[in-house]
Amino acid sequence: MAKRDYYEILGVSRNAQNDELKKAYRRLARQYHPDVNEDSDATERFKEISEAYEVLSDDQKRAAYDRFGHAGVNNGGAGFSGGFESDFGSVSDIFEEFFGGAFGGGRRRQRRGPRRGADLRYDLEISFEEAMFGTEKEIEFRRPETCDRCNGGGAEPGTSPIPCTTCNGSGEVRRVQQSILGSFVNVTTCTTCKGSGELIAEPCTQCHGRKQMQQTVTKTVKVPAGVDSETQIRLTGEGAPGDNGGPPGNLFVILHVKKHEFFERRGDDIFLDLQINVAQAALGDELMIPTIDGQETLTIPPGTQAGKIFRMRGKGVPRLDRSGRGAQMGRGDQHVIVQVAIPRNLTEHQEELFGKLALTLGKEVVPQREKGFFSQIKNVFGDIFGA
Repeated sequence: MAKRDYYEILGVSRNAQNDELKKAYRRLARQYHPDVNEDSDATERFKEISEAYEVLSDDQKRAAYDRFGHAGVNNGGAGFSGGFESDFGSVSDIFEEFFGGAFGGGRRRQRRGPRRGADLRYDLEISFEEAMFGTEKEIEFRRPETCDRCNGGGAEPGTSPIPCTTCNGSGEVRRVQQSILGSFVNVTTCTTCKGSGELIAEPCTQCHGRKQMQQTVTKTVKVPAGVDSETQIRLTGEGAPGDNGGPPGNLFVILHVKKHEFFERRGDDIFLDLQINVAQAALGDELMIPTIDGQETLTIPPGTQAGKIFRMRGKGVPRLDRSGRGAQMGRGDQHVIVQVAIPRNLTEHQEELFGKLALTLGKEVVPQREKGFFSQIKNVFGDIFGA
């Protein structure tokens, strides 16, 4: 059978510009591509259209065709027909392997399957003591819930969604593109139905077709002992509901611990600055000091220097089992840093007593030979953090 005129195939005039050729090709390719046209001659028509565009879109081939007809591009035309078949098949095989049949063969990709719901976040502030010993908190938050009127279908009860008119119910739009390897199909999610393949003609009067509604939910959160700021507690399945039968997401509770009036936490240890007077430092004393467990006795030996650090073992933060079970694995320590207060406003009697004391102590300046305050601090942090 004699070949048809290429200009006739594309339905353009012989002086058509490249943009007009391209527009005509795209229109006809969408119409006759085997993936969207089930007619018995669709494949041959599509090859004929692609061959015509391949010749006319090339300036040299088009000039030869205009001068000599099909004979001018006989090698290219004959070769194109066979090459197109070969290229089409090879590209189809590649897309078949990577995209599971999204290309060629007239097969449609399966509609979107179950999808897990989104995770949600809740920020919870707790006190220093609650972080140390654990607590239970009742929280209230809002999350999307499946509409109970339409059961998540989006349509008013008694009605049903209709197939999307843009994608014909497939949930995806296919566009044919031409390359040096042949034609291939670019598959994108349908923007009209957002991939569902359905349109809701009569939306649910309660959720207005959104399938979900925001609801206020109350849950109890168990906070284990020893948590710190930015600790995350996961409530499995308490997030947003899934789509198409998918599981719900999770709720992540992010903890924020308030600062304490006296204590400072560093890892599993607690630090406390303790101020004593000159007499207590020189003569020693027994003091009642605060810990997270209550008042405890601390012995200050005679001659205690400013910056002296006392360790109270087991009076620190409960250690959490890092496996995530929340069990306690012992406790850290409390470190008491002594600060010696120098009196500013002395009475006459106190000045007299300090004067007599000064005469017995002398005025000689003696350089520090033993470890000073900063060395002690370094040693403490070395013990704690392995420095």
